[in-house]
Amino acid sequence: MLVKGKWQGKWDPVSSPGKQGEFLRQVSSIRNWITRDGSAGPTGTSGFRAESGRYHLYVALICPWACRTLIARMIKGLEPHISISIVSPDMTDQGWQFGHFPRATPDHLHNSEYLHQLYTRNDPFYSGRATVPVLWDKKQDLMVNNESADILRMLNSAFEELSPSEIDLYPPPLRDEIDKLNEKYYQALNNGVYRAGFATSQQAYEQAYSDVFTALEDAERRLAERPFLFGDLLTEADIRLFVTLVRFDAAYHGLFKCNRKRIADYPNLSRYLRHIYNLPGISDTVDFDHIKQGYYSIHRLNPSGIIPLGPELDLQEESVHNGREALRGIGS
Repeated sequence: MLVKGKWQGKWDPVSSPGKQGEFLRQVSSIRNWITRDGSAGPTGTSGFRAESGRYHLYVALICPWACRTLIARMIKGLEPHISISIVSPDMTDQGWQFGHFPRATPDHLHNSEYLHQLYTRNDPFYSGRATVPVLWDKKQDLMVNNESADILRMLNSAFEELSPSEIDLYPPPLRDEIDKLNEKYYQALNNGVYRAGFATSQQAYEQAYSDVFTALEDAERRLAERPFLFGDLLTEADIRLFVTLVRFDAAYHGLFKCNRKRIADYPNLSRYLRHIYNLPGISDTVDFDHIKQGYYSIHRLNPSGIIPLGPELDLQEESVHNGREALRGIGS
């Protein structure tokens, strides 16, 4: 990690576990917002106006948090307005690295070798982990935000004048309910799989394991008679759940020891996962080669470095939706 702008030691996901052996996730610290008029958002400072071609998104295809933002960029039709760079899935001694793997790219803005160099470019004395996603302002040459939940919401609302959309991933009538469900599933499931996988005590692992499957059972019941978490509307809550579910059988079930059941063993979750995966453009944000290569390159969890050949995942539906118009009406 970075300490006062200098890279220290080797990358380790559990460099600072909690007192009971629990995994502690770093809190995102760069929290500015892009807004329609450049005024300040809920956190951070002003000066980031929604403009075409001004912003760049750094993502990892292994990372569920980063892929939340990639999905929002696609759904809201922002590909022409926000450029991207994709890091390699392998976790090197210096963290995320650019290039060196199919679909990974160079750093198109600064030609950095490692993601942490962006953090010190933004703040020469930065201390902490260098995480994705990162939203970068080309005009001011600085980082706007590194919190995926924030980026997801600003992509949903800030660029409406540039790219009008019938889809609202955070509709006002549902915001309180979405916030509550997001928090519930984040603690127990989205971060719960990491709490299980990176636990350093049996007690911490068992608590996280229990939380993960309590949340999955809850979602299975919730989706029994509805296509999405809030009925017929696709919301940000679905994006946040989807990115965890689509990685579960390939990585979390085995490598992270969340092995009571697979998503394939839940009828409603399986149907839901296939349905979202087959919405136009969603499958392009999912790369199982990146997912398996990335997770299984974590030395703490897989010292041998062997990448599994399986599992076989059948996410294709017989009738695949065609065109962006297929998304209309599911988020408005």
